Amino acid sequence: MANVIVVGTQWGDEGKGKVVDLLAKDAQVVVRFQGGNNAGHTIVLKDRKVILHLVPSGILHPGKKCIIGRGVVVDPGVLLEEIRQLRELGYFTLDTLLYISEAAHLILPYHREIDIGRERLLGKGKIGTTGRGIGPVYEDKAARSGIRFVDLLEESVFRDKLKANLEEKNFYLKHRLRAEPLEFQPIVDQYLSFGEELRAFACDESLTLYEEMAKGSHILFEGAQGMFLDQDFGTYPYVTSSNTTAGGACTGAGVGPTKIDLVMGICKAYTTRVGAGPFPTELEDELGLHLRQRGSEYGATTGRPRRCGWLDAVLLRQAVRVNGIGSLAMTKVDVLQGLDGIKICVAYECDGKRLETVPDSLLRLTRCRPIYEEMPSWNQEVHCKGGFDSLPPQLTNYVRRVEELAGVPVDIISLGADREETVVRRNPFIS
Repeated sequence: MANVIVVGTQWGDEGKGKVVDLLAKDAQVVVRFQGGNNAGHTIVLKDRKVILHLVPSGILHPGKKCIIGRGVVVDPGVLLEEIRQLRELGYFTLDTLLYISEAAHLILPYHREIDIGRERLLGKGKIGTTGRGIGPVYEDKAARSGIRFVDLLEESVFRDKLKANLEEKNFYLKHRLRAEPLEFQPIVDQYLSFGEELRAFACDESLTLYEEMAKGSHILFEGAQGMFLDQDFGTYPYVTSSNTTAGGACTGAGVGPTKIDLVMGICKAYTTRVGAGPFPTELEDELGLHLRQRGSEYGATTGRPRRCGWLDAVLLRQAVRVNGIGSLAMTKVDVLQGLDGIKICVAYECDGKRLETVPDSLLRLTRCRPIYEEMPSWNQEVHCKGGFDSLPPQLTNYVRRVEELAGVPVDIISLGADREETVVRRNPFIS
């Protein structure tokens, strides 16, 4: 039995979907533990691209038990559409493959309207939210006014909670955000219909996972976004509204920390971020545009172009420390092929001082300038058939230098978008 958490080490979009898909073949259970449909995991299977927003990536393997934990916020309409699309593609053939925590909070129409309205008012100071209602629903969760999946399955409870919430939200929408108020009955009718379609998937995920562990199942915990979008450890306030770090897996899925065997961090061979916020190694030139185009760096959820820059080992070291990462998977290594040289940020210079860690002060972080090491790139096409030692020496030297800087081994190296284009030096479920 092994229980493995997969987390992003940057600002999300590191390729977690591909790594989870790769590892899922050796796991019996895959659990999504936080976030909502503001994230998208893209998996390429030969000539087919599948984008998942809520359903765990393990659904693309036959017979895997996939669980949406209580740390996830669920838009039931989006989830049902995702299920429909998966079934059209020939996946998700049995209802018994998906479970949804009864305690997962629901995104309601007023959450989306508030999200969009606030960004509109912020103007140039906007955070860069996806407008999916994620922040507002987490606010309601903290304020103890949220509506959970189990409430949707009990009509009288759902009606009472929705009525109380809608009165408050409509006042806010109308008088603060200058938006149109929402009607009660259409929401009731639509969501009760959603509830009936999803009722069969309801579960106590903590109990389900306890039972699976007792059976000796391998369990894979899948996060969304990345370390530096974490509400507590990210570049606040340019963050998401949940805990994206490994600790979020325990609270978001209902397992104790002593049950976790390994945390695997996912990092790109370079760095990207979507939306506003500081980015010390950003390349605002032709090279940054080249990385975006060659790496197809556009958001899976919104289609927004991602900002691109060199690999930031300061961020990476901090992610390793905070998450207790014991192993790394490096993605999109092939994107660096053919460059004149490759740079790695090994430290920051701020106000004449060398910094080895990421400052909490956003003002200080915006003043940080990267201190780079430069390494040669490689010109030949890379293939994974011969394993790690068959790769170009410039590439293996780059990987080994990242290992030195991060302090942990790089066990998986992705050389392309497809599932098969991967070098696996160590599989946490096998070795």
